[in-house]
Amino acid sequence: MVKKYIPVLSIAGSDSGGGAGIQADLKTFAALGCYGMTVITATTAQNTQGVRDIFPIPPGHIEAQLMAVLEDIPPKAIKIGMVNQPEVVEVLANTLKRFPHIPIVFDPVMVATSGDRLIADGTVALLKEQLFPLATLITPNLDEAAVLTGYEVDSVAKMHQAGKDILNMQCQAVLIKGGHLNTPVIQDILFQKGMPEQSYESTYIKTKNLHGTGCSLSSAIAAALAKGNPLPKAVEIARNYVNRALESGKDVNTGQGNGPLNHFYNPQKQIIYEMD
Repeated sequence: MVKKYIPVLSIAGSDSGGGAGIQADLKTFAALGCYGMTVITATTAQNTQGVRDIFPIPPGHIEAQLMAVLEDIPPKAIKIGMVNQPEVVEVLANTLKRFPHIPIVFDPVMVATSGDRLIADGTVALLKEQLFPLATLITPNLDEAAVLTGYEVDSVAKMHQAGKDILNMQCQAVLIKGGHLNTPVIQDILFQKGMPEQSYESTYIKTKNLHGTGCSLSSAIAAALAKGNPLPKAVEIARNYVNRALESGKDVNTGQGNGPLNHFYNPQKQIIYEMD
């Protein structure tokens, strides 16, 4: 018998403030008992107040990072976050289509919590064309859904319309996140090909510490998929994790702007399983 960890890979940008991106993903993987790995697509100079600078990693080096991981420690699931160059989209698509058995959660990061734009012009169309067909799940918030659909998504009715429209963009499944509506009850809606829509509800948590919420949710879904959960259950597990992390970190002061959630409010032990 061979002992193994549950490896999960994050392909995303680095947040120097530690609240979002690669840093949030690694914290989430660890908190949920998984072994985290990374492919860094860009480094950012940012803190809780905003993004000061973005330095893109050369596509060739991104490909080298990705192949180094895939050839040695094949992940049980992959989360994709910040992809802000057309060349990087092509590198990821050309490589990942050779591993169709690995579930992919794609969080189309386009706008930071601070409102800063994080994606280059011309990249959005390429994301739809090349990465959407490979993804098990797309997880846009309302701002990102608006960029993808071309119209404002500012109500639950518009969420339903956007979910259907994005599902028609060669997607297998879409989770439209409704947190930006700031209603007393937060609703996220899961759309799957050939399946009825599924709504998830939770009580709105009043806090400014929302930095990295989307990154943490998508990486938590990836971790739950890596453990073998079906997609609807993985979304439920991830939402519960993020909500409790938000609740336990809502009054903690980190920096002068939008602080992070408390990823380690109740960490799980590193999972080790045995196989022949």
